[in-house]
Amino acid sequence: RGKLLSPERRRRAVVVLHDRFRVSQRRACRLTGQHRNTQRRPVPPADIEEQKLKRRLVYRRLRLDGWSVNHKRVHRIWREEGLQRPLPRKRKRSRPAGGSKELLRSEYPHHVWAIDFQFDQTMNGRTLKFLNVIDEFSRVCLAIRVGRRCKAVDVIDTIEELLKLYPPPTHLRMDNGPEFIAHALQEWCTGSGTGTAYIPPGSPWENPFVESFNGRFRDEFLNIELLASLQEAKLLAEQHRIEYNVCRSHSARQGRTPLEVLQQWKAA
Repeated sequence: RGKLLSPERRRRAVVVLHDRFRVSQRRACRLTGQHRNTQRRPVPPADIEEQKLKRRLVYRRLRLDGWSVNHKRVHRIWREEGLQRPLPRKRKRSRPAGGSKELLRSEYPHHVWAIDFQFDQTMNGRTLKFLNVIDEFSRVCLAIRVGRRCKAVDVIDTIEELLKLYPPPTHLRMDNGPEFIAHALQEWCTGSGTGTAYIPPGSPWENPFVESFNGRFRDEFLNIELLASLQEAKLLAEQHRIEYNVCRSHSARQGRTPLEVLQQWKAA
């Protein structure tokens, strides 16, 4: 299905047809729409700088690392590698529920933690429930809890585990799911002095930071990985969380990674 638009991709398809299915080069070229002279022409060797760029394809990270490179060149190499560009998404402006009332915004690390659930399943069809916890100021993903189910007591256990590593948040931003409005969690927040910032029902755009993480987590992990078991899901999710914090740059933070934002704030 679809067309092989670039000569290089058609070249690779001809090689696969020849090696895997023992198809002659003439017939493989005819099937893929590749001219035989193009197929026989030797591939020009890529220069060293191009090879380095192919290993580091994020434009903002290249600029921060001192590369003087145009974004069009990075885009061209991205296409040559067959990588998919992220689809543009329409952004909805968040509006305060009370008209002119200002929404709570994080002003420093661990001021507001955003929490939300995502669902997937293992290869045997059993449900996986992911609890994602994000620090809104630095965009650091603090935890991805993976389980078959997650109740209010499990949410509390996850937060208490995080409090062994981080200072307690001033507020928890959540939706009105049954796990979040349960008496157990509300009593815990009251006892620990942590406030709750519930978003209005049917307004996911008012929890934008964790929703942004959820979208990327879905595109870059859940839609790609085939999870055979719960233990595998836990291991791979933790690896993704670390990579996200260390390597993922954010345009809203001037192309810095979440870990860099946190480290620079502490240094300042």
